[in-house]
Formats: sequence, structure tokens, C-alpha cells
Amino acid sequence: MSDFFNPVFWTIYISIGALGGIFWLIYLLVSNSKIKMPADGEEVKSTGHSWDGIEELNNPLPFWWVAMFYITIVFGLGYLILFPGLGVTKGVLGWTSALEHSEEVETAKVKYEPLYQQYASIAIPELAKNEEANRTGGRLFANYCAICHGSDARGATGFPNLADKDWLYGSSAEQIKATIMNGRNGSMPAWNEILGEEGVKSVASYVLSLSGREVPANEIIEGKKIFSTNCAACHQPDAKGMFALGAPDLTDGIWLYGASRSVIQHSIANGRTGVMPAHKELLGEAKVHILAAYVYSLSQQ
Repeated sequence: MSDFFNPVFWTIYISIGALGGIFWLIYLLVSNSKIKMPADGEEVKSTGHSWDGIEELNNPLPFWWVAMFYITIVFGLGYLILFPGLGVTKGVLGWTSALEHSEEVETAKVKYEPLYQQYASIAIPELAKNEEANRTGGRLFANYCAICHGSDARGATGFPNLADKDWLYGSSAEQIKATIMNGRNGSMPAWNEILGEEGVKSVASYVLSLSGREVPANEIIEGKKIFSTNCAACHQPDAKGMFALGAPDLTDGIWLYGASRSVIQHSIANGRTGVMPAHKELLGEAKVHILAAYVYSLSQQ
């Protein structure tokens, strides 16, 4: 069946539909043109259609209407010849939307690349103070980043807030630029099979206590033991996290997926996976440099 629905089939199918429809309209117009206006005193024939006592008479179509219809048919045939309107046929002009997009991108590069390059040699901390550069960076952020991090860069559940001073992979200008350029892949393993329900609950209690939450003392003691054995390798013995792995600080009260006990226990039991896509190929280093400066500026305010 898959061999049947191949490009050749669709070319034939679309061509028959498009050309068949056009020639059917031509047939209808030619047939209608044979209807003549009745001579003076001659009765106009009825089509046999009647609605609420209003009868449809078999008058010929107005000349201007027929002329415009023929013009649209000529236009349609011309379009199918010049442009790819019949399946895989390319048309005489060889136009494609992909080609037009590529040409527009190249035109935009020629026009705007000098704008980005003028900032490329300026260090990000210094560039972050440049209002014009930040306006450009803000527009880049709105186009490429706001869909996940929000228009105000304050994030959402599972998407980091970029306007505070809490960072998973580091807050330096170089670390922020590296994150945008190369992306990040964060993974928190699931511990339910290893720790069991009670173990997960105890670790959650200990983690909650680190940010000042009130929890049963016995659960804190047991949770700290489990944490030291299983969690400290990534989150560090003091639970301050590790930039190299993207392991978050568990002591600052800032939570990526939510601060409730149930959400924290879910994270421990089932794990989490977060992906930040790389933008190096999409934007190029010059744009990323300006974007990184804008993101850097958000946490300096």
C-alpha cells in the first residue's frame, strides 16, 4: 500500500483534481454561453426551480461575469505552469517556499550581521550595560527563548527563572554563553526502586528541612543518612549543588518543579529530565553573544 501512495501517485491525483476542475468549469461556461437572451415578446424559459413562489428563470450569465471567470481560469492555468502546483512538478520558474526563505535569511544576514558583529568584541559583563545591545538581545530572547522561559524570563514549572540569582550551570558570563551555545542535558535519576517509599519520604523531609521547612526530626536524621550515601555525590555534602552537573542548590528555597512535599517526593522517586537545546547552529556566535549579555543583565538588576 505504501508503494501505491508514492510521489507519482500524488502528482497524478493532484493534477487530475486541479486540471479536471478547471476544464469542468470551462465546460460549464461554454454550455451556458449557448443560452441566448429571448427576443422581444418571447417568454423566458424556466429552470424548473422555485422557492417560496419565486421562480428561477434560465437567463444567460452577464457578459462581465463570464469574462471575469475566464480571466480567473487563465490565471489559474498560468499559475500551475509557472509555480509548483501539480504535485512534484517544479514549475517553469522553479520557485519553492524553502528557496525563498533561504534567500530572505541570506538578505537578513547581509543587512543585520554588521549590527551583531559590532558587539562581538565587547565582553559580556560590559555589553550587558549597553541599552541598545540589550534591546537587540531582548528581541532575540522574545523570538527564541520566551516560549519556554516566559516573556519576563521568570520561567515556569520545569523552566528556570533567568531573572533571579539561582543558576543550575553557573552564573558567569562565560557559563551563560556556553549554555546558550551548546545547550544542556540535565538528568535526575529515579530512586524509588532503590530507596523505597519510606526512604523517599525521609530524603524529602531532610531536603525540606534544608530550606527551613518544619518536618519530623526522626525523618530528618534518617533522610540525612540516605542523602549522604546516595545524593551528596551530585548535590554535594552541604546540598549546595554542583554547576558541572547542573545539580541544583537544595538549601535556597528555590524549586524548579515546585516546593510542595508531594512534588519533591515525586522528583526523588521518579527522577527528572531537562533539556536546553543548543542555539549555536541556529543563531551563530555573534547573536548568542548579544543574547547572553541580555540574559546576564537580568540577574544583575
